Amino acid sequence: MKMNIYSCSSLALLGIVAGCTSGGGMKKTPEGNSPKRPNVLVILADDQRADALGCSGNPYIKTPNIDSLADTGLRFTNAYIMGGHHGAISAPSRAMLMSGLYLFNVYDKLEGVNTMPAHFGKEAYVTFGTGKWHNGAGTFEASFQNGKDVFLGGMSDHFNVPCRELSAEGKLSDPVKKGFSTDVFSEAAIDFLEEYGEGSMDKPFFCYIAFTAPHDPYSPKEEYIDLYDDQSIPLPGNYMPLHPFQFDNLTVRDENLLPWPRPAEMLRSALSDYYALITHLDEKVGDIVTTLRRMGLYENTIIVYAADNGLAIGSHGLLGKQNLYEHSMKVPLIIRGPGIPEGKVSDAFVYLPDLFPTLSELCKVTAPENINGKSLVPLIRGNADKVRTSVFTAYRNTVRAVRTEEWKLIKYPLRGYSQLFNLKTDPLELNNLATDKAYGEILLDMENLLREWQTETSDTCQLTPAKTLPLEYDHKQLKRKPDSHQPEYTIKKYFGF
Repeated sequence: MKMNIYSCSSLALLGIVAGCTSGGGMKKTPEGNSPKRPNVLVILADDQRADALGCSGNPYIKTPNIDSLADTGLRFTNAYIMGGHHGAISAPSRAMLMSGLYLFNVYDKLEGVNTMPAHFGKEAYVTFGTGKWHNGAGTFEASFQNGKDVFLGGMSDHFNVPCRELSAEGKLSDPVKKGFSTDVFSEAAIDFLEEYGEGSMDKPFFCYIAFTAPHDPYSPKEEYIDLYDDQSIPLPGNYMPLHPFQFDNLTVRDENLLPWPRPAEMLRSALSDYYALITHLDEKVGDIVTTLRRMGLYENTIIVYAADNGLAIGSHGLLGKQNLYEHSMKVPLIIRGPGIPEGKVSDAFVYLPDLFPTLSELCKVTAPENINGKSLVPLIRGNADKVRTSVFTAYRNTVRAVRTEEWKLIKYPLRGYSQLFNLKTDPLELNNLATDKAYGEILLDMENLLREWQTETSDTCQLTPAKTLPLEYDHKQLKRKPDSHQPEYTIKKYFGF
């Protein structure tokens, strides 16, 4: 039988506390009895751009607690997801994170897969999960020993998030709608950390907190709504009213949130709400770190802060993550804790699936087998400055991209169209050099590199179309409507009814 930490809490409420234990070893012992192996705390944001942090150089957003993690740890400036095979990018992204596998080896399916929390559980870690799980109830039940306020799905109304509890028998309950998502998930994690810290601590913990913020609906709690003045937030440097060509479904759900052309003032307002959601999340990160300190757990805990994907939110005339520009594929990634250098920044190319082997090595647990992720420990210890020389990204069968330190190629196979950017001189990806004959050799090299990555990742997408689809489109024909997850605030503000 799989024991659940909250079965003890329930007994405690009834005054039945003597001898209460769980599979996590929660029996109370004298203070200071901490495990030798480090604890692990993974915090995952939803749809957060890599540049939507103060520590990334953004002077317009307030994220002091996450910035503090970067100040005391290692921040990666070139952390990527590999993409997705459908519009809900978070599902494959989270599957890759949990499995250590590349996109075409896992997609969004974790059934029968040795996930990171399951692996740590087998290595005598107490495991706990809360928040968004976009990969099915059964795989959460197979991955975690303990769980509270688990949301199954891709998105919900932040004010009415449906939450499930993991029973002592290891089964998720029926959902119950609770309060604001960021508060609910952080409070569940804090409850776990407090109960763990009051117990024996004879085993280290693996705690996973998966927020749904700042994913839309862009509906902050009331006290955060006016935190940012719309007019004080500049548009992205690569803002466009419209994407210059069609490459896929331009009305995939994220893209419906604002009309076409993208009105600058509405976009500023959306950014204001987006930043407010992030600042709220940041405050809860601060509460979680404070709890670690108060329970005497901070010094022996590796903290990872990351996001499941980036977001356009106005860049290139797009709003979502269903594209392969840097703003959508690049994510924040910070690691701090015992053995991690403080205040360091790495520009090495890394993927989220690298976290599985990295954390395993740092925690001295058995190395996971048959995975694609690479351990970042050589980077952490200063024994290497890179683990790969390029990164590859993919979206459905409609876009493929590869980048090196200087160059980036994006190909649109169904359109017979390519973009070539020099990211050193053009980091915003605005100046397409693909048709300039002066860069013909570089274009060929990048195409060859792209095919090498396809072979390595088992990607069977054909780069040459049998029939070329048009690039032109009429934005006046694009129609939008709100979905069922939008609360009254966003319906009125962004849809006008």
